[in-house]
Amino acid sequence: MVLGNESIRPQALGVATALALAIAIVAASTRGSPVPVGGIERGDAASIVFFAALAVGFALYAGGLVALRRAGGRLATILVIAVAIQLIPLAGPLLLSHDVYSYWAYARITSRHDSNPYVVPPARFPSDPATRVVAPGWRDTTSVYGPAFTAFSIGVDKATQSSETVALVFRTVSALATIAATVLAAYIARRKAFAAAFLGWNPLLAVSFAGGGHNDALMLVLMLGALALASRRRDFAAGGLWMLAGAVKAPALFLLPLQLVRSRRRFWAGCAVAGIAGLLAATLAFGSSWLTIGRLGHNEARYAIPVRLQQFGLPDRAAHLIAAAALVVGALWLLRQALKGRTRLALGACLLVLTTPWLLPWYATWPVALAAVEEDAVARVLALAIAAYVLSARVPF
Repeated sequence: MVLGNESIRPQALGVATALALAIAIVAASTRGSPVPVGGIERGDAASIVFFAALAVGFALYAGGLVALRRAGGRLATILVIAVAIQLIPLAGPLLLSHDVYSYWAYARITSRHDSNPYVVPPARFPSDPATRVVAPGWRDTTSVYGPAFTAFSIGVDKATQSSETVALVFRTVSALATIAATVLAAYIARRKAFAAAFLGWNPLLAVSFAGGGHNDALMLVLMLGALALASRRRDFAAGGLWMLAGAVKAPALFLLPLQLVRSRRRFWAGCAVAGIAGLLAATLAFGSSWLTIGRLGHNEARYAIPVRLQQFGLPDRAAHLIAAAALVVGALWLLRQALKGRTRLALGACLLVLTTPWLLPWYATWPVALAAVEEDAVARVLALAIAAYVLSARVPF
């Protein structure tokens, strides 16, 4: 009987995580809540309930992982709970970020205005319906997303008619990508149930992807797809898929050297062929201007570690130098680890997140997804710590 209770406990914590997330989404959906994009604030109650429920959900998620580590669980049940968690935010409004409207605006610059989103910002077309819903601070910014994602966004624009539909499409695609990534994590990892829960039960991923529609979910599912193909020795296709992930969002390319160090020649060949083909296609479509996609200027986020150092009194230049030095030293150490036979992609993602001056909450999903498939306790703990750290950034107080 005791053993039976132990075996059901992880699943019960997963269900409780889903319930806590549902309460958070209900709070976000109430009238007067500032949590939805465009929400008009009428008091802090909705924000407090949203954050409290999300924090409780995250704590239950962490407890579920501990219980799974000890007692294990049935993979099918873990996946069903993961699907529920990742779909719950679709029942609510678009949460906290206008990014999906930026995706739409960049697509329309090409498809409706016959211009280049890597050269021309949305502000050039002030009467366009997409420009009107882009966050004001980003209307003068050209695209920072990969050409493959821009092409995908053009397809979304052609298939939709309103900002509400656009947001729902991007959110649905991101949610489905997260579910696919969860299945891939279970396929790749040795401890399949634990890997599926580590990724699929995380409420931060649900809020960021089904709630916010961020394109990081596409990058992550493509990277995990590449790792799954490589595990089956389908290296050429794996290399091509990793390059496609980089053509969605640049961080995949920053992590690629760690994977290349221990990869077989066909992986290198797949990267080369896909890279050359993508380079030619993107240049034909957008000229050479798309090569600036990693540029964010001097943008800083208040939750970024270098900015935190400044808040504690460290001079701006010194804080950025420390972050840059940590990035270089950490990258060299990780490359050495890879040369010795241990590719630590999740730690690499942690390093990127911890040293960037532009840290947004959904960036914390990168190390979570990669830590799910690696037997790296340090990376898993650090990934969860980063996710917990940025959790409070989900509330617009």
